Amino acid sequence: MNTTRIGIDLAKSVFEVAISRTPGRVDERQRLARSRMHTFFAQQETAEIVMEACGSAHHWGRELEAMGHRVLLLHPGDVARYRDGNKTDRADAKALLEAARNEDIDRVPVKSVDQQALGALHRLREGYLRTRTARINALRGHLREFGVVISVGAKHVLPEARAALDRDVVPAYLRDALEELLVEIETLRAKAEGLRAELERLADRMPEAQWLMSVPGIGVLTATAFIAFVGDVRRFRSGRDFAAYLGLTPREHSSGFSRRLGSITKRGNTYVRMMLIHGARSALRAGKVAKEPDNLRTWAIAIERRSGHNVAAVALANKLARVCWRVWRDQRPFERRLAA
Repeated sequence: MNTTRIGIDLAKSVFEVAISRTPGRVDERQRLARSRMHTFFAQQETAEIVMEACGSAHHWGRELEAMGHRVLLLHPGDVARYRDGNKTDRADAKALLEAARNEDIDRVPVKSVDQQALGALHRLREGYLRTRTARINALRGHLREFGVVISVGAKHVLPEARAALDRDVVPAYLRDALEELLVEIETLRAKAEGLRAELERLADRMPEAQWLMSVPGIGVLTATAFIAFVGDVRRFRSGRDFAAYLGLTPREHSSGFSRRLGSITKRGNTYVRMMLIHGARSALRAGKVAKEPDNLRTWAIAIERRSGHNVAAVALANKLARVCWRVWRDQRPFERRLAA
């Protein structure tokens, strides 16, 4: 059995390669240009390839798996703990080999092309929304300097700003620039809505998305984000493991008979966790006005009365993550149960 393990420090142009045929030792090093990668690894015997889960890692993972190699992707934070000395390409490649020997470190699965494309749609949409928010804040600030205060809420910005510009509250040469800013804000909104419509179209053809959307608080965006960024949910042993992966379980600082639990860890994918917590807030609000709330939201409302809205929202997000794991794993819709 071939026990060769190869660590690759990925880059844009030049890749540092460390080859270990004996555990704990680097037997060979190579520094490869991008154009040599395919040729070099096609000539290698089947080996275990270790890379950080960073930019282009999933692409190279698919390419190397197609050549017959076994690919391991590790989180960069886990690899950094094994780096000895300064951060260099050589040190990073060696750290990859050392981190791969620790079987307790979670592996990152190689994403498919469809998963990466779906994730790119989410990132593009989020980028448009962030830029739109920045432009809205800039517009509010500029108009406030001339005594125009726009009401809270993005829906009020364009009509109130246009009304202010029609009243000639700013000089003509500034008005033209602000008019262009209004057009940019509207364009960014339209682009974000277009990407949401595309995600809705894709979700209609995904059984996994339909199962997830049956869970309270889970809509198109959260369901497709799960599919894009989580991948195969069966790699998690339980719903609690899945919630921990999303950073929704408490931090723990315990020793002896003393056990202390703090705020959530906030590990994992920030975007997916944000979407899940927003969904929990929505489900919590809906539960308050429902004539017959289910037991899940009744439980969250009771927590809100004791500990406040934010604690209840995060607690419900944790519970929703576990429910999503079960629904996704069992491949069946969520069964709503009314509170007793």
